[in-house]
Amino acid sequence: MTPTGLIVPPGHGRTLATPAQHVTFKVTGEHTVTASTFEVAVPPGFDVGAHTHGRAEELFYLLDGELEVLAFEPEVRTADSWRGWRSADGRRAVRATPGTLMLVPPGCPHAFANVGGRPARMLFQVAPPTYHETYFEELMGILGAAEGGEVDHAAVERLRIRYDIEQITPLRHDAGALPEAAPTP
Repeated sequence: MTPTGLIVPPGHGRTLATPAQHVTFKVTGEHTVTASTFEVAVPPGFDVGAHTHGRAEELFYLLDGELEVLAFEPEVRTADSWRGWRSADGRRAVRATPGTLMLVPPGCPHAFANVGGRPARMLFQVAPPTYHETYFEELMGILGAAEGGEVDHAAVERLRIRYDIEQITPLRHDAGALPEAAPTP
């Protein structure tokens, strides 16, 4: 039998939405053994928190809006915020604009935050597929339960441990809760 490709029109795919994040599944483990692909809308005030993955490789491509992004090992990992981190060779978080791509190998600390006033939209890919799909389903359940209240950080931490994610700084989704970046020396 000849293989059949997949075409996902704009606005299609299974969508999970909370005030903290909006994720549309475009390509899943049902379709490929290579990498899952998602379209993610990131509202103002959302900070995924710095974290690492033990075995997953991730790719982020900003389609619209702006995000502050980081993908390096800092000289010092601070527990509250990643936005002032600096690498041994002087790298710092950068302001990503449409067309910016970030590739994150396994074990590399990375983060993104929307510190602007309007939503950002990105294409997000993770390899291998499947486990990130169920992770998103469970995370959205936790974030949905937090609507109008505080995120259950202990539940997020337990979830991330189960999915081979080491959380370094907390996930936040309130514009008023995002700490400012440390001044550049």
